[in-house]
Formats: sequence, C-alpha cells, structure tokens
Amino acid sequence: MTSQPTKKTAAPAVGGHGLQAGLKDRHLSMIAIGGVIGAGLFVGSSSGIATAGPGILLSYALVGTLVVLVMRMLGEMSAANPTSGSFSAHADRALGRWAGFSIGWLYWFFWVVVLAVEATAGAVILEGWIPAVPQWAWALIVMIVLTATNLVSVGSYGEFEFWFAGIKVVAIAAFIVIGGLAVFGVLPGVDSDQAGLGNLTGHGGFLPNGPGAILTGVLLVVFSFMGSEIATLAAGESENPQKAVTKATNSIIWRVAVFYLGSILVVVSLLPWDSKAIAEDGSYVAALDSLGIPHAGQIMNFIVLTSVLSCLNSGLYTASRMAFSLGQRGDAPKGFGRTTGNGVPRTAILASVAFGFVAVFFNYKFPDSVFLFLVNSSGAVALFVWLVICFSQLRMRRIIQREAPEKLVVKMWLYPYLTWATAALIVFVLGYMLTDTEHDGRKTVLLSLLVAALVLIVAFVKEKVGAGRGTAAAVAAPDAEDAEDASLGTVKTG
Repeated sequence: MTSQPTKKTAAPAVGGHGLQAGLKDRHLSMIAIGGVIGAGLFVGSSSGIATAGPGILLSYALVGTLVVLVMRMLGEMSAANPTSGSFSAHADRALGRWAGFSIGWLYWFFWVVVLAVEATAGAVILEGWIPAVPQWAWALIVMIVLTATNLVSVGSYGEFEFWFAGIKVVAIAAFIVIGGLAVFGVLPGVDSDQAGLGNLTGHGGFLPNGPGAILTGVLLVVFSFMGSEIATLAAGESENPQKAVTKATNSIIWRVAVFYLGSILVVVSLLPWDSKAIAEDGSYVAALDSLGIPHAGQIMNFIVLTSVLSCLNSGLYTASRMAFSLGQRGDAPKGFGRTTGNGVPRTAILASVAFGFVAVFFNYKFPDSVFLFLVNSSGAVALFVWLVICFSQLRMRRIIQREAPEKLVVKMWLYPYLTWATAALIVFVLGYMLTDTEHDGRKTVLLSLLVAALVLIVAFVKEKVGAGRGTAAAVAAPDAEDAEDASLGTVKTG
C-alpha cells in the first residue's frame, strides 16, 4: 500500500481526534499571556485593596505563587501528553474515570456560568454607550457573535483572542510604565504629595487591618487567576503542542509578577489605599484619574470590555473543548466528541452556549435566586481543579517515568514535597473560606461542594453500571466460546 503525502495546508488531526492544529505560535503565546489577565483584575481588585490595604500585594503574591506551582504540575503532564481534555484527561488516567468525569463536568459548569456573568458585564458597558439597545439584547448579540467565531474554526478563535489579549497586555503595560513614572515623580502634572511609595506604609501601615486581612484578600483575588490553564487546553490544537505547553509553563512566573503584582503595586502607590475614589470608581479608574488622564473612566471601560470579550471567547472555547474531550472518552453524549470537516466540535460548542443562554436568562429573570445559586455553586471549582491537578501529578510523574521518561521536558520542582505543600495550601484556603461569612466564602464552598458531590455520585454510578456491563460481557463471552466449541465438536464427531 502506497502512503499518500500529507498536504501542509490541511492541519493534522490532534492525537487521532477530529480537532485540527489550527492555532499558530503567536496565537498560543498571546493566549498564554492574556489568559492569566481576567476582567476580575480590573473589576475586583478594589474590594481586595479595601480589605487588606497595601497588604493585598501579599495576597496576590501568595495566590500567584500557588498558580505558578499548579501550572508547573499541569505543564509537566501536558507537555508529556498534550490533549484537549488537559487536567481532566490526566486525572482520568492517574486517579480513575470518576476523577476525570467529575472534574471535567465541574470545569465545564464553571465556564458556562462565566459565559453568563461576562455577557452581562459586557452588556452593561455597551448599554452605557448605546442606551437605545437594551441590556439583554447586547448580551444576546455578544454571545451570538462569539459563538459564530468559535464555530468557523479554531483559527478564528485564536485570531480574535490574539487581538483581545493583545489589547489587555498593551493596556496594562502602558498603565505600569506611566504609573511607575508618576510614582517616582518623573511624570509632569502629578501631585507628588499624593503619589509615591510612601502610600505603602503612610496610612495605617502596610497591614492596616492586621495580618489576617491577607488571607481574606486571598479569598477575594483567587478567582481572578482562573484561566491560566487555558493555554494547556489550546496547545492540543497547535502545530507543536509540547513546545507550546513548555513555553506557557515557563513564562507563567513573569506573567503573574508583571501583570498582577506590578499593576497593583502601581495602584496602591499612586493613591492611599483608603482613598474614596478607589471604592467609588474602581482601583484602575481612580489611579488613571489621579494622573489627570482625561476620560479615564471610558478608557478603562473599553479595556474591561475587551477583557470581558476575551473571557467570553476563551470561556466558550474552553467549555466546548472540555465537553469534546468528555465525549471522546464516553463521559458525555457521543455527539460532543464529533467534529466538522474543519475540526470544530460544533455540538459541544452549541451545547455549551445553550446553557450559557439559559444562565443569562436566569440572570435577568431570577438574579437573586437561581443565578446567584449558579454563581456560588461554581465559585470554588477553580480550587477543586487545582487540587485535582496536584493529586494527578503525584501519580502521573511515576507513570511517565516508567513509560516514557524522555517526555519529562517540564518537571515540577522538589517533587513530591512541593506538590504536597501546594495541595495542603489549597485545602487550607478552602478551609479558611468556610470561616468567611462576610464575603460569602462559606456559602460558595458549601454550594460548590454540594454540586461536586452530586457530580461524584453520578460518576460512581456510571462507573459501577459500566463495570457491571463489563462483567456481564466477560461472563457471556466464555459461554459463547463454549457453545462454539461444542458446535464445532458436534460437527467433527458427526
């Protein structure tokens, strides 16, 4: 049989699946950089500053360290075996089908709820610009446009995300440079008495609300880091998955240091942490206003809108790829695991966005009951995902070393001690959340645990039913074989 040469224009299937390698290196680089910058950084940082003061820097540093360590573990597994299911597929192999099933569906649930949250946030901004179009219509328009983008090809998703993430990166880089110049008194037109490093200690000290506020700050900022793992899912549809994962993993340290710690340091240095402007206008808008930059609010609204659209775009991509992986492994309807001719998991995309539309409806119809339940019950999923990654890596390292040690191109530092320490820190954060009644931490953990328990029950029932069918098939097989032997014996005797 003569082998046919593969056309370069037709992207190869990834891992024998129907997905295609349609993401370019520049797409992956920007997805990796932009993925760690969520809209929560711009919107949610003001509450963290109000709670912990300048000490919020320690909260961000603590969570940032946690993310770096978790991403290192995920990078180790994903570089050895790039797949669209990422940590769910790794958990499937390392811990069992129940683990891959449970964390995969919980992660999908998290992102389809995020679709509704981000669509609504974007609609609020757009309605402010064009009030003739109602808010619900803007949410619908945004969802439809980005769904269409994802349905065209993975390349179109990559292109949109390249520009969305690019705007975020340029905006934060410019903010850090301009703000930094102002802090050191080399930017004209800024009140030097207000801006300066003295703001870090001059208003009640670095920890005005005590050391305990650092942990409360952790609870407020931890969820703004969700999305750093998207690069490992997207790498499965790149031309060189191993290289893409390795690059994304190695760059996570400077991404967290620059974009999170750098920008927050500028904010709390430009203004006193207890400034009313931070609470009323938001931390970044207040910081820009203090520099005398005209239309600071509108500039920040544009950047936040870009972040919202980026999060929506990536959320739909991520949810659909997780659904696709679950379908491929038999943990979701078979249709989820099928792709179109250009490698798009259309059914998985449409199913994900359909739930997103339902969640948007709940947000407008039952915002304080059904939708609030959805948001709270998916809130701790990020921590569950990180915990599963820790336990998966503990097992997968031994599997990789035994089967293909040459694939260990990315290694977790100080294995297994640092992995165990990371897992212990995540459990501690979850435990501390149970003591938090002021910011709904307890409610979030308890409702998330309830949903996780329900998914786990489904997983174990499914596994037990599958095992029962397997046993029945194994019992039936020898019987059929005996019958065939008996039949052959009769023929021979006759």
